Amino acid sequence: MIRVLMVCDRALVRGGLRRMLDGTDDVGIAGEAANPTEALAVLAATPCDVAVVDFAMPLKQGLDAIGELCRQVGSTRVLVLGGHADQHQAQGALDAGASGFLWKGADGAELIEAIRTVERGASYLSPQVKTAAGNGGDDHAASLDTLSKRELEVMCFLASGMTNREIAEQLGISVKTIDTHRGHLLKKLQLRNNSDITRFAIRHGLVQL
Repeated sequence: MIRVLMVCDRALVRGGLRRMLDGTDDVGIAGEAANPTEALAVLAATPCDVAVVDFAMPLKQGLDAIGELCRQVGSTRVLVLGGHADQHQAQGALDAGASGFLWKGADGAELIEAIRTVERGASYLSPQVKTAAGNGGDDHAASLDTLSKRELEVMCFLASGMTNREIAEQLGISVKTIDTHRGHLLKKLQLRNNSDITRFAIRHGLVQL
């Protein structure tokens, strides 16, 4: 039996996911949590094979919460649920340590397939995401892949409203280095200011409203 932990702050969503798995012989819900802190507490008491995690986390924004959770769950595989079939949101989740990315519009059969896939050690990406990737996007979409991991982190922090000094303290680097990273990502994405950064990050699902 594949033991699943549902991590989402909305009880209705958790209930819907539970119903999708009802009647499945080899997949069962072993626990539920509303946020990463609760998830780790559940895992300490009840080992789970797969954690199905909502991209929109209540304690921290998106990729930050997913990355932190992935670093602490041990052997538990993380499958992220994304609100949009967005290739950049999906890639960000995978880069943060997740084993798979599932579009929330998927049906129960795909949810089960995704859980089985990541549990056996493979990666999973919704077909809708692959389709969206082939349909182009806005003028800046392709440029996102040119950002370094640190530049992506800085962009997400800036989009969340943090100042350069606050980000420097968070990452343990100098304000001057943050200024440099900000300049690089503005140039690479052809953006003008922090407002553009925020709109870009929201549009690509990197932070939540």
